[in-house]
Amino acid sequence: MPTAEPRTGTGTETPSEPDPDPDPDPETAAETAETAAETAAGSELAAEQTHLAESRAALRRMREHAAGLSADVAADWVSKQFLESLLDQRVAALADHPGTPLFFGRMDHDGTGPATLDLPPTMYVGRRHVHDGDQGRPLVLDWRAPVSRAFYQAGPADPMGWRRRRRFGFQGGELTAFEDEPLDGRALGPSAILTEEIERPRTGPMRDIVATIQPEQDVIVRADLPCTVCVQGAPGTGKTAVGLHRAAYLLFTHRERLARSGVLIVGPNRAFLAYISAVLPALGEVRVDQATIEDLLGAPDAAEPAAVGALKGDARMAEVLRRALWRQIAKPEEGLVVTRGASRYRLADHEVREIAAALRGTVRYANGRASFAQRLAHQILVRMEQRGEAPDDRVQDQVARSRPVKALLDRVWPKVTAEQVLFRLLSDAELMRAAAKGVLDEDEQAAIMWAKPFRSFRSARWTLADRALLDELNDLIERTPSLGHLVVDEAQDLSAMQLRALGRRCATGSATVLGDLAQGTTPWSARSWTEVLGHLGQDGEVTELTLGFRVPGPVLDYAARLLPHVAPELEAPRSLRAGSDALTVRRVPDLAEAVAAAARDALARPGSVGLIVPDADAAACAEALSAAGLAPEVLGPESDGAGRLLVVPATLAKGLEYDHVIVAEPAAIAAAEARGLARLYVVLTRAVTSLTVLHTTDLPAELA
Repeated sequence: MPTAEPRTGTGTETPSEPDPDPDPDPETAAETAETAAETAAGSELAAEQTHLAESRAALRRMREHAAGLSADVAADWVSKQFLESLLDQRVAALADHPGTPLFFGRMDHDGTGPATLDLPPTMYVGRRHVHDGDQGRPLVLDWRAPVSRAFYQAGPADPMGWRRRRRFGFQGGELTAFEDEPLDGRALGPSAILTEEIERPRTGPMRDIVATIQPEQDVIVRADLPCTVCVQGAPGTGKTAVGLHRAAYLLFTHRERLARSGVLIVGPNRAFLAYISAVLPALGEVRVDQATIEDLLGAPDAAEPAAVGALKGDARMAEVLRRALWRQIAKPEEGLVVTRGASRYRLADHEVREIAAALRGTVRYANGRASFAQRLAHQILVRMEQRGEAPDDRVQDQVARSRPVKALLDRVWPKVTAEQVLFRLLSDAELMRAAAKGVLDEDEQAAIMWAKPFRSFRSARWTLADRALLDELNDLIERTPSLGHLVVDEAQDLSAMQLRALGRRCATGSATVLGDLAQGTTPWSARSWTEVLGHLGQDGEVTELTLGFRVPGPVLDYAARLLPHVAPELEAPRSLRAGSDALTVRRVPDLAEAVAAAARDALARPGSVGLIVPDADAAACAEALSAAGLAPEVLGPESDGAGRLLVVPATLAKGLEYDHVIVAEPAAIAAAEARGLARLYVVLTRAVTSLTVLHTTDLPAELA
């Protein structure tokens, strides 16, 4: 890491002195100039370190002030509890992380541009806002503030009123270097500090990328709340980080609104959520929920063939379920008689049928049932008024709850649950034929019905696909509450019915949809983002990120050999990183021995190590590593993946990344499932620094 400003000088000029020697030695003059530059740079670095210390002290005072506030001013117990919760969140958001830079950039201007006239001449950009409590002077501006946009977007073509951008280098939270970039159009090479930050080895959870956000990423991050954004991102392009940072930006910009409606992050599995769990708290956002699709819809009780799951996940099932639910309503065959005191009031059977028909299918099932009772009661009140009585609303409610109305209601519009309806649909061939007529053919109907029905809906064992069907039915019965914003990662792997379930959870809000069509590994993987957005019920723009920052070029090029076979419509990704020695492909006689040797070599270098293997071989590979004296951890659906050496089943690798990746037997990974080549593409693109491919059998023809 550079220890002084290596590109444009320090910005400090020293006054010229008369030269007593009219003909100085050129080497001596050069050494003198270099020494002067180093001295000036060292002095400026010390000034920046002083500003960092001052900012940390101010943040500490801000936190102490927040911790000293009391909720006793609240008027009642409920308000006090709410205020205490807000204060606790404020204290947590102001936590200082010693190993994380408080600011990472600085912008300077000379006050000549109209956009900067009212701004201080120097602006430090960091992870959160820090101010001097005595004077109210901003020491660090939050990266999400509108003025901070210039740090990411300003350039020679449009400096946005700024003269210079400065980036800071850190080690262990200590400021060790700076690097300046003039915004006057002078051509410069790539930023050494930016490159080093991108390539810095990582162990444990994912880090934020606020210091390295690129202009095209920043545009996505700062998209306004009403906009639904869909990001097609090749491996290493930072799509997951972009989605998380957009959530942080929206929470900052629309704090009050989203505090009420909520933000939810949906990931493919628990290991992935553990991996990204530290990003938002590091940005000061501690109240964002994370969930998998199973957390939202319910964990499956049973498995089923992939073809059956794909059919149940088809969007056509929504119409089948709608018909099945409304067929629970029976045709009224008799009228209604209500007795009040000595009087009897009657509705003819055709009147009851007309009321039921007017409501059927126009409202949600539970609301329709309640409205049916009220409309029946209203007609009884009309009969009362015709006899000269003057009933009020209380009388209508009493009639709606009366025994004759309840009895008719249970016969005609029975109260049902989603489980009851789906149980009947999957076990009753007659109901299936009626509900699926013209939607599913006979073979498809037979495929999704239970071969051996359960005795009751209470004993039924539901699959993952069934859970999405139950969620659809629940929404047809009663409306699903909507969140303010939903971030969905690896969205290409969700079925149409699962996407509909997520769409209901942002029906009055917006979404950030992230994924890569080339990494679709489920039998029902999406083939287009237009299709995904349609199932979500959202209108949005699709942005494609193809420039990789994390995966080295040779690794990305090697994996891209599979693209024509898994997603031929996508543009091949490119990488900013050369990584000439990043890829090793080797055929070995003894896989266990080769895996242990490769793991030992990788552990000798900085960073995390992931051994990705076919799922069936995970335990055996872990044993081989343990026998070799290494200490591996096997990544499971619920593990946090915090170990330095991880054995990763191929089906859990999606969304994760490691500095050094070892892939064992790629042919076995590709052959393990229907979309195995897509799975292999995922596996081969998890490496940040190096990829070692070991095989004893031939490589897949598409890769070789």
